[in-house]
Amino acid sequence: MSIALRHKVRRLADCHNVADFRALARRRLPYPVFHYIDGAADDEVTKDRNTAAFDTVDLVPDVLAGAGSPDLSTTVMGRQVAMPLMLSPTALQRLFHWHGERAVAAVAERHNLWFGVSSLSTVGIEEVGARWSGPKMLQFYYHKDRGLNAALVERARAAKFDALALTVDTVVSGNRERCKRTGFQTPPRFTPANLLSYATHPGWAANFLFREKFDLPNLSTHVAAGSGQSISIQDYFNSMLDPGLDWQAAEKLRSDWGGTFCLKGIMSVGDARRAADIGADAIMVSNHGGRQLDGSRAPFDQLAEIVDAVGDRVEVILDGGVRRGTHVVKALSLGARAVSGGRLYLYALAAAGEPGVERAVDLLEAEITRAMQLMGKRSLADLSRENLRFR
Repeated sequence: MSIALRHKVRRLADCHNVADFRALARRRLPYPVFHYIDGAADDEVTKDRNTAAFDTVDLVPDVLAGAGSPDLSTTVMGRQVAMPLMLSPTALQRLFHWHGERAVAAVAERHNLWFGVSSLSTVGIEEVGARWSGPKMLQFYYHKDRGLNAALVERARAAKFDALALTVDTVVSGNRERCKRTGFQTPPRFTPANLLSYATHPGWAANFLFREKFDLPNLSTHVAAGSGQSISIQDYFNSMLDPGLDWQAAEKLRSDWGGTFCLKGIMSVGDARRAADIGADAIMVSNHGGRQLDGSRAPFDQLAEIVDAVGDRVEVILDGGVRRGTHVVKALSLGARAVSGGRLYLYALAAAGEPGVERAVDLLEAEITRAMQLMGKRSLADLSRENLRFR
């Protein structure tokens, strides 16, 4: 057990890192919901590897450099942002806390950060576009229903989203054994096996039952699954998403969208080159948080060779496993334009809603700033592979 988890985490003020938020979220959520956030595919080897990979590289600081207050600002996908941290798109957020995507959007806007809205979000594209002006992208699942695909593109365009990110690693669902064991579905299905867990979390249950009705508004005009009809995420992927998604379809989607276009889930150099060839503006080096192909490489382990291959043609974003500001500094030193993560703020959302997300982002910003100061770097441009040594 990590040092971070040895003390009791009972309130937001006790949270000083991502591990603390995870501990508090575990206390406050029914176990099927917590394990949906926390779980991954098969033996969850890849999920654990995503974070452990950062430990294979050491930072080598420079001293007496007069770093002062380092400038963390940068440009990502054409938008000037305050720091190179993106809040990755994640589904079903109002199940974790009733604030849901509204909390994440508000925090991202205050901090001038990119954030993503999932196709399976619980707040609609139109509301996000109307209420928050910060840089935002729609995470796009490619469905068998071509009408739904076209509608998502048009709605994102009308809502003035800044980018569309096609997820490319979900042609079939990963084997999410924790969800199978807990019986997690969306909306939640109460069974004799899990009812006690829901009943012993009355705050969560009251919010779910008596606040705004659960819905997936980006999908509910076309499909019942996941909105009125309860279904597991694994079954949703396997029944609704198109397993025939290919490069031709991706290129057509880029053309239909016509704006800034990103591919999320690139892990090989060959695919990175092909993404550049079809005109992608950015790629997210990602394995879906370890939820898809267990036993795959960690994004950080693949980052250097992908940057070397296409870093002069597309922006390379490292997605997954990030828990500390030093992880961000290591990824940037290898050539990533920015880093992105889901669990790093989802635990905080589940623990305390919008104040939790705010505290998580504040802590990570402080960690990045402190790491830059201790490295002797005044700006992100000062980071390079000279700062690193591989074990």
